Amino acid sequence: MKVFSFKGGIHPPEFKEYTAHLEIEKAKDPKVVIIPLQQHIGAPAEAVVEVGDLVKVGQMIAKPGGFVSAAIHASVSGKISEIGMKPGTNGEILCAVIESDGKNEVDDSIQPRSDLSNLSKKEIVSEIEKAGIVGMGGASFPTHVKLSPPDDKKIDTVILNGAECEPFLTCDHRLMLEKPEEIIKGLELIMRGVGAEKGIIGIETNKPDALEVMFEKASNYKSIEVVGVETKYPQGAEKQLIQACLDRVVPSGGLPMDVGVVVNNVGTSYQVYESLSTGMPLIERVVTLSGSALAEPKNMSVKIGTSVNDLLEQCGGLKEEVRKVIMGGPMCGQAVSSTEIPIMKGSSGVLFFNEEDGDLPEASNCIRCASCIHVCPVYLQPLHISAYAEKNQFDIAERYRPMDCIECGSCSFVCPAKIQLLQGIKIAKNEVQKKKNK
Repeated sequence: MKVFSFKGGIHPPEFKEYTAHLEIEKAKDPKVVIIPLQQHIGAPAEAVVEVGDLVKVGQMIAKPGGFVSAAIHASVSGKISEIGMKPGTNGEILCAVIESDGKNEVDDSIQPRSDLSNLSKKEIVSEIEKAGIVGMGGASFPTHVKLSPPDDKKIDTVILNGAECEPFLTCDHRLMLEKPEEIIKGLELIMRGVGAEKGIIGIETNKPDALEVMFEKASNYKSIEVVGVETKYPQGAEKQLIQACLDRVVPSGGLPMDVGVVVNNVGTSYQVYESLSTGMPLIERVVTLSGSALAEPKNMSVKIGTSVNDLLEQCGGLKEEVRKVIMGGPMCGQAVSSTEIPIMKGSSGVLFFNEEDGDLPEASNCIRCASCIHVCPVYLQPLHISAYAEKNQFDIAERYRPMDCIECGSCSFVCPAKIQLLQGIKIAKNEVQKKKNK
């Protein structure tokens, strides 16, 4: 099998051995769920329930707040006990709190569909929107928006990201092993939704079992191809995956649709099939729980709104003092200050690190080695952007294209001086965006 790749990137330690061999377990139903009303890029959803209302599983509790937004649904049946601000990954966020009645009664609106073959392009996108499906690889971009390109953007290929290049995370790996047929059927629906003639599933070569299973299942579909991509970070970033699989380069400031491509995560594809076939919206997802401080690492299917504390208890607690908790992977994830925060649609993992793994090294002066330039997958000069941002010279920093940064953190990882380059780049991006907004 030919292996595809892109220029740049890094090879961090994988640490996938903690969970790659562990089948997906069903998490215990929580007694209380805390469901944020913004679990996606774009406008927050708007609550359509009030405190005291009784809700059922799958019932919409918040409608989209705009086109780039996503509906939110109840993951348990019970009573809305509170609508208010609660801790989230980026500070406090408006949430609906549901006290479960333990019955898991399903809303009457949830109707399974035995035949999906007659769904039109418009109906597929509409059903995905109703289900509140967003990108489940972590970006959480509303899927129906991705599948609604302008009329002048012809999509010929849909790529599924099965790379899962972040260390520790194995939830996508397990989905490909345990639900391959559903993933491929979801890809077929996505392809029909955008009118694409070809589907590609890119899987890193460190998952030979997933490659074998997906290749076997896809052999029954003439328009779908499974390809191996080099085990390298950030192989799963959509622009890098497009370059690796199709040798197409998304232009600076452009989107995948500019080169005729839509990229989705394998978890998103699985959810598309599940929601359209069962009628159940996105109320549950697979999460990897791992890290040096966790007693029993696991892959778990978790109701949206379940607190990290609930899952921690089901993983045997901590085997040693935890220094840092990260939502997502260690490269692109977000360090959080509380384990009371809930699992959201984009929560691919929760990592618990001990004191040895949790601290950032002390930075020294740049040695002008250019390592950050060599590994940057989008051909930036990270040191210049970060250095000018540190001096508040944002007009100069802008000349070095900070908005093209995909925030993979490869530059910070490889820097021998341990300079946190990505932090400076994020500051530059924020200031440049503020200037554009004015």
